[in-house]
Amino acid sequence: MRDPVRTVDRLVWRDNRLSGGTRAIPEETALALTFNGGTYAVMMGTPQNLEDFAVGFSLSEGIVKSPEEIASLEIVDLDDGIELRMWLADEKAARLSERRRHIAGPTGCGLCGIDSIAEAVRPAAVVTKGRSFTPREIMTATASLSPLQPINIETRAVHAAAFWTPAAGIVALREDVGRHNALDKLAGALAQTKTVASEGMVLLTSRVSVEMVQKTAAIGAPVMVAVSAPTALAVGIAEAAGITLVAVARSDGFEIFTHPDRINTAAIAQGTAHVA
Repeated sequence: MRDPVRTVDRLVWRDNRLSGGTRAIPEETALALTFNGGTYAVMMGTPQNLEDFAVGFSLSEGIVKSPEEIASLEIVDLDDGIELRMWLADEKAARLSERRRHIAGPTGCGLCGIDSIAEAVRPAAVVTKGRSFTPREIMTATASLSPLQPINIETRAVHAAAFWTPAAGIVALREDVGRHNALDKLAGALAQTKTVASEGMVLLTSRVSVEMVQKTAAIGAPVMVAVSAPTALAVGIAEAAGITLVAVARSDGFEIFTHPDRINTAAIAQGTAHVA
C-alpha cells in the first residue's frame, strides 16, 4: 500500500536568502468506495487505515449498522487511486440502492454531493447518558493527542480524531488530510474492536461542523472535545443529540457549549464555570 507521507524537493526564501532542501508532505489519494460493484463515493484522503475508513464511512452513512453487514472488503491499488471494494448481503444492497448518490469529495469535504437540504441538516442519533468527566480528565486527554500523531509531527498538515477513556487513555487515533475522513477512520476502528463508546470521549484537532457532530453521534460517544470552535448549527445539532460539546480546548482550559452536566465543574475555580 502507498506511503502516507512523501518527501519532495522545495526552495525556501527566508532571511533574504534562497536555499534548497526537502520537506515531508502528506499524500493525497482518490479513495473510491464501492458497494456491490457500484461506486458510491470518491473522497480525497490519506492512504492509511483504509479498512477502518471503509467501515467507518459505511456506518456513518447508514449503509450498514455493524461491520458484520459487510460481507467482504478488498483494498485495490489502482494507477490513479485506491478502490475500497465492499460487498453487502442482498437486503443491504437493496437499502443502498435507495440511498445511492455519487459524490466527488474534495479534501475535507463532509457533505459533498448531498442534493437535499433536509439530508444535510438531518438530526443526529441521540446518544445515551454515558459517563461524566472532570476538567482534569479533559485537559489530560487533549494534551495526549499531539505526541500520538506521527504523520502530523512529520508534515504539520493533517487532522486527527481520537477516542479517550479514563481507564486506558487514547484507545485509538486516526489521521487524515480530511477531518471527516479521520473521524470515519476512528469510527471504523472502534466498531471493529467493539469499543464501548459511552465510556469515553471523541477528540478532534479540527473545528466542529454539523457533520462532525453527526458522525460522533453515530459512534455513540456522549462527549466530543475539539481544539477549535464549533459552528452555530453544530451546537444546535449537539444539543438535540444529547452530546456534550466541548471546544476551544487549549492548555489553559476549554469551553462547554452543550449538556454541561457531564462535566464535573465542581473542580473548576469560581468564575470559570459559567456556561452561556
